Amino acid sequence: MTIGDSILVQLKEEIPEIEYKRYIKQLSFCTESSKTDYALFLAPNPLIASWVRTKYSEKIAHLFEVKTSVKPQVAIELKNKRPLKAQSKDSVTSTSPQHSAHQSLLNPAYTFDNYVVGTSNQFAFSAAQSVCEKPGEAYNPLYIYGGVGLGKTHLMQAVGNRLQTLGKSVIYSSVEQFVNDFTRHLRNQTMDRFKDKYRNCDVLMIDDIQFLSGKVQTQEEFFHTFETLRNENKQIILTSDKHPKQIAGLEDRLKSRFEWGLVADIQAPELETKIAIINKKCEINRVNITKDVIDYIATIIDNNAREIEGILSKLHAYAKLMNQEITLEFTKNVLKEHIKEQRENITIDDIVKFVCKELNVKPSEIRSKNRSKNIVYARRVSIYLARSITQNTMPQLAQYFGMKDHTTISHTMKKINELLKSDENFKLKIDELNNKISAGQTP
Repeated sequence: MTIGDSILVQLKEEIPEIEYKRYIKQLSFCTESSKTDYALFLAPNPLIASWVRTKYSEKIAHLFEVKTSVKPQVAIELKNKRPLKAQSKDSVTSTSPQHSAHQSLLNPAYTFDNYVVGTSNQFAFSAAQSVCEKPGEAYNPLYIYGGVGLGKTHLMQAVGNRLQTLGKSVIYSSVEQFVNDFTRHLRNQTMDRFKDKYRNCDVLMIDDIQFLSGKVQTQEEFFHTFETLRNENKQIILTSDKHPKQIAGLEDRLKSRFEWGLVADIQAPELETKIAIINKKCEINRVNITKDVIDYIATIIDNNAREIEGILSKLHAYAKLMNQEITLEFTKNVLKEHIKEQRENITIDDIVKFVCKELNVKPSEIRSKNRSKNIVYARRVSIYLARSITQNTMPQLAQYFGMKDHTTISHTMKKINELLKSDENFKLKIDELNNKISAGQTP
């Protein structure tokens, strides 16, 4: 398989299946005319050539860059047309912002404009924008941490893309790439090239810095790179899945330096933010779905917002292939494997533990006589979900929750059902809890 073919296979994982089959699969990579800085693909007709050139040439170039560290000019031409002679990047007029001597590996799709802001990421978002206003001065380094799929890389690269348009030279690298570069140059005795790449830039961005853990020699080199850049007021941005203090196997001097600027965390998105993210993704990917479908998707995904892209691509592909509208019933059917009903194995204890974790109360309080507002709310939600999900009868639930008899359970169910009809936000929250528990996301 040629490198061009492997790039197209990789692209298949990131776009709707219908688009891959209809357009991308029709391309062939021209190895004879392609070079390191020039990639030529041949299309069978003008329609496909124009469509891929307009929509995916930049994405294809980015995938090449990630794989080879060189971002080529991507050309899409007709098969019956004589292939263009391979051109060097020096002879090509670029429409992108000023290029530095070293490629940045930035994904052009990551911008501030398409980053959805909510209470879970507002602080990190504001910090990132402040860095763009005064790079190297405000918050240096900027250290962003949070769980998988919460938008750390998007936010970091949004800074890089903004600064690149302002003429700054930006280097983005994962820790894996940094370690591999270091090992290769050390082995080849070309460390001067390594230092030239990572120390002669305006902005250095390193993703997943936690994976530097335990790599003593690489940590030593990164420490000196960090010192050099910061002493020259060059901006450093790092991401991780945890706070610097929590990274085991990382030198104390690095931990302390990571906290010199600003440490900003990104929390799991709340329901409203998940809905906003889905709306934004639908807009970007031109997927038309109704509000009830959007609400349903928001309630079944976990805290990983990255799931949304895959779900929308799947729905879009199925709808096109089956020539159907994306209704709520259609969505539930397509995603039934995604949510994997496991209700028969769920106990009342599982439900109570999950509700307590979500609503920040103790399980012992749920079964107590405590009448404070938040405890009563959590108790009613637990009862409703236990009645809806498990096979327990009302007398059994009354016994479990320490209530006088089943009439109390019946009264609680009536109260919850009234709220479900009158309060849309409450209904969404109940649906979210219900779907998460049904999908086996209990503690």
